[in-house]
Amino acid sequence: MAHERSSFYRRVLERLLDEELIAREMTVLVVAGGSADRDAFHSLGFEHVTITNVDESVAAEQLAPYDWSYQDAENLGYPDGSFDVAVVSAGLHHCRSPHRALLELYRVARVAAIALESRDSSLMRLAVRLGAVDEYELAAVAAHGLEAGGVANTSTPNYVYRWTEREVEKTVASFAPHVRHRIRFFREFELPEALVEIDRGARARLLRLAAPVVTGVTRVLPSQANLFAFAIEKPHQPEDLQPWMRMEEGEPRPDPGVVGKRYRRST
Repeated sequence: MAHERSSFYRRVLERLLDEELIAREMTVLVVAGGSADRDAFHSLGFEHVTITNVDESVAAEQLAPYDWSYQDAENLGYPDGSFDVAVVSAGLHHCRSPHRALLELYRVARVAAIALESRDSSLMRLAVRLGAVDEYELAAVAAHGLEAGGVANTSTPNYVYRWTEREVEKTVASFAPHVRHRIRFFREFELPEALVEIDRGARARLLRLAAPVVTGVTRVLPSQANLFAFAIEKPHQPEDLQPWMRMEEGEPRPDPGVVGKRYRRST
């Protein structure tokens, strides 16, 4: 993981610790994970972390002191609510369905699902058109000797799926429409040093020249930042039920009194 994303990763976790959404004693599941995830959590004193991925070349001893498991981010083999916190960093865009992987995180988490990805924006789309950043992640595949690092860790370069706040909200609301969600968003800009280092053409020079200008723009317009993270707090029932829902025998059901004020109920 590039240095700029690693430092952003740690800052996001520190903020969530300060806000007491997460705690060091919680159980954590990391999907599409590796040594950068280990370093981030270990540096902050987390003890109960399981790191998963589909890369069997990452030996469990490389991720010590944490556990390792072979898991497909889009089809996790854990029951609902198996971990306090579920996390992914720079992994959703390697999935064939980033939305499905995000919802798997949400499903297995009890307290929060956390993701760090790239943000979609006018500035980022311009950078793609100018060739300053990749639309398909050739760099990751090149870094793995053209053998892995692409979609689902194959040798095919993955499409770099970038997110917006509204898309996160819609995805979660579609999956769990009976409750209201609290979502924290984080945005920063940093020059993609990993791309600069691996690139062999004029793009590296262009990125370095543009960095001061882009930094100024993103300070005024944070929505144009390239680093993006979000923490979806799992709702509590019945407190966070939609106003037109109520609990009946432990299950959420439409409230006939509320719905009946607006719509005639068929019989």
